[in-house]
Amino acid sequence: MILPKIRDKRFITIRRGGTLTDEDHRLLAIWAAQCAQHVLPYFEEARPDDDRPRRALELTQAWVNGEINMKQAHMAAFTANAAAKEVSGAAKFAALSAGQAVAVAHVAAHELGAAAYAIRAAMAAASDDKKELAKAQECQWQRDQLPESILDLVLDDQRLRNELCWFVFT
Repeated sequence: MILPKIRDKRFITIRRGGTLTDEDHRLLAIWAAQCAQHVLPYFEEARPDDDRPRRALELTQAWVNGEINMKQAHMAAFTANAAAKEVSGAAKFAALSAGQAVAVAHVAAHELGAAAYAIRAAMAAASDDKKELAKAQECQWQRDQLPESILDLVLDDQRLRNELCWFVFT
């Protein structure tokens, strides 16, 4: 389980009683998609003819651009997750990362799931003696991509949910 039992109001939009602005919600989705995109080659190498995770990331951007609604974006999460069931290792985690990224349109707190699965993909692709290095490098790469306006929010979320996310955030 990646989501906390009690929802953090910082990840609920203002119009739904939280404190998250629409702009920051979109930035979380963009960042989550960047995390997933970074590891997508692991899936595409294993399944070059399966575009479901890539399509999920394209729909994330479409949601950010206002071209599709939340429900349409959310449905893409299920197809990316279905693709994950057909592979293992780094490919599986990469597809799950894409599914989490597009799910940010529905629940902003999925942003951390996209990042955590991307880190797990990088670790799964690394040799046993390089897993910790791969984890640290992927985590740092992700943090380097964070826009300033959501940096503190995401870093605090990583601190609070690190245990739920397999302790991947170093």
